[in-house]
Amino acid sequence: MPSLPPLTDSTPLLRPNLSLLAQGKVRDVYTLDDRTLLFVATDRISAYDVVLSNAIPSKGAILTSLSAFWFSFFARTNPSLKTHFISVQLPSSLSRLLDEESMEVMRARAMQVEKLKILKLESIVRWYVTGSAWKEYQERGTVHGIRVREGMRESEAFDAPLWTPSTKAEQGEHDENISPEQAAQIVGADIAKKVERLSLELYTRARDYAAERGIIIADTKFEFGVDEEGEVVLCDEVLTPDSSRFWPQQGYEVGKGQESFDKQYLRDWLTREGLKGKEGVQMPEDVAKETARRYGEAYEKITGTKWSEQLE
Repeated sequence: MPSLPPLTDSTPLLRPNLSLLAQGKVRDVYTLDDRTLLFVATDRISAYDVVLSNAIPSKGAILTSLSAFWFSFFARTNPSLKTHFISVQLPSSLSRLLDEESMEVMRARAMQVEKLKILKLESIVRWYVTGSAWKEYQERGTVHGIRVREGMRESEAFDAPLWTPSTKAEQGEHDENISPEQAAQIVGADIAKKVERLSLELYTRARDYAAERGIIIADTKFEFGVDEEGEVVLCDEVLTPDSSRFWPQQGYEVGKGQESFDKQYLRDWLTREGLKGKEGVQMPEDVAKETARRYGEAYEKITGTKWSEQLE
């Protein structure tokens, strides 16, 4: 798969010209002005809440391009939805600060967004029992404390999509699966209900769209903020291979783990090698390349556009 010049840390390029507001597991966030931020998706990758020491080629550009696609999709299908997305165009001021190579690296990975108060909640929607949900179900017959039907097998669909929130951990800490009731205690009952309603609505629209293109969205994670009027706003990345499980419909089979177009391939490698949750792990080149290929394939299946065309 064609790739861009790598980017694991944007700060040498953008500081001191821009103020670094936050550096997460994947994204570097800069302040442009009082109301606007610059989100830069790097090629860093996190698995089991740990950032690996090497990166995935072009990953940040794929995340940005795919998020922009979904923001545009929801603007058409959910016109009343508020999002933090402004543009994938770089501020004109940056062209005076960066050389052409740096602009190329940044242009594909950055988007301008509205500054918001971010809710301390990961808003996860699950349609299939897999991952940590499968583990909990095997142990207790529940998913995030929600009782579901007995006798389910791995990768089987629930009767309806479930809203299964988690805490939003700081870098170096671990997200914790919580119940909807616990989520209401964190953000308030009214906000929690709005987040749940929006998450299920957005997931269902995306699920149906992806199904027409041969992809099962087994689960996904949304993030939300609150604007100055107190309205709930969709933010961060949207329906990317970092935040979702994308399974091919072809070959799907209940009772086992599935092939995927996301970082499950990397998670599986870490588990096999006994490296799950360990710091300082470096992926072999073939694992990084195969993960990149799967990210690129997810982009192409969802958007209908060849990833190479984005690089032209």
